Amino acid sequence: MLKLFEYNWQVRKEWLDWCETVSREELLKKRTGGIGYLLPTLYHIVAVEYGWICGGIQEQAINIPEFGDVASVQQIRELSERCHAELAPFLYNWNDSLEERIMIDITDEGEEEPHTYGEVLRHLIAHEIHHIGQLSVWAREIGKEPVSANLVGRVFSSHPDYRPS
Repeated sequence: MLKLFEYNWQVRKEWLDWCETVSREELLKKRTGGIGYLLPTLYHIVAVEYGWICGGIQEQAINIPEFGDVASVQQIRELSERCHAELAPFLYNWNDSLEERIMIDITDEGEEEPHTYGEVLRHLIAHEIHHIGQLSVWAREIGKEPVSANLVGRVFSSHPDYRPS
């Protein structure tokens, strides 16, 4: 599971680099599907990962700024790096005893929903991959080559200080 988080972090960094080559107008242009915008989708990916792991599983007080407060590529990059620094130690210390532990999620309707830690982490992996696919479609719509989603050939490091290069 850790390798897939590393994959997502690496691809996310590449998408943020890609965004540096696109006008702000294109990054904030309304599109069909998903969140509907390139840059807010990257913000959403970061906020959801951080919220579920740090706020949900680890039950920490979290501070996720509103998109409007971090509405540039550099600010979202910095938010992603800050959130990564807080949640990565938990993932690097993952062990099988955590798989079936229960986290209680409070839905938008105020209902309690139990989820296992393993289920939440697999959801986060799939969530980011799903949104990365949307970014790829939108990139092609504006005539740009998307970031490669290929897992084969990527190099990862299972070291606690790993940062996507």
